[in-house]
Amino acid sequence: GVDCILVGDSLGMVCQGLPSTVGVTLDTMAYHTASVARGLQRVQGTAWLVADLPYGTYAESREQALRSACTLMQAGAHMVKLEGGGWTAPTVEFLVQRGVPVCAHLGLTPQTVHALGGYRVQGKTDDAARTLRRQAHELQDAGAAMLVLEMVPAVLAADLTAELPHCHTIGIGAGNGTAGQVLVLHDMLGMNLGKMPKFVHNFMQDAGSVRGAMEAYVQAVKQGRFPDNALHAW
Repeated sequence: GVDCILVGDSLGMVCQGLPSTVGVTLDTMAYHTASVARGLQRVQGTAWLVADLPYGTYAESREQALRSACTLMQAGAHMVKLEGGGWTAPTVEFLVQRGVPVCAHLGLTPQTVHALGGYRVQGKTDDAARTLRRQAHELQDAGAAMLVLEMVPAVLAADLTAELPHCHTIGIGAGNGTAGQVLVLHDMLGMNLGKMPKFVHNFMQDAGSVRGAMEAYVQAVKQGRFPDNALHAW
């Protein structure tokens, strides 16, 4: 029942006209985070504000990750998000021990999409599912409080949701069995100029306004009507 705003690097990508999230800088993310934080303050909003750590701002060392996280927290974020499993668990633990709430991200990770061979469903084979499950538990044990699961089979995402009592799952293309849902704003408003991903629904087409579309999305998620596993999941 908690509303959450994710200031993702996809926002920076769209605003800067970049072809991928790799080109988004820490300064750009700090700017957008500060803008959203001011908006929340003005309307006395209570949404949880999560900001993406951009590509190249946390992989070099745990200390680099902490410096980057501090920049986003000082800009107004309540939590930072980083992508990947395995090597990220020690970084997550390092940040959490120093008072930085962390959201992890497994499955399709946009910052490393080229290494994954493109925008493909992750965790489909038994071996891939075992790896993803192991990484999810490692991230929970490291202290991650939230976990984005992107483009993973709905059954696997639902299983992980049940298995991770201390790490709330947020699905995007992961079925309706996760604890919460997220969509890129431009996608759910039908503003994507390319082919729409399977897991996206254009809420703008029947709403008549941006506010109406956002309210329709929230209502559909909370009522369990979106996503529909038969239409939006694997």
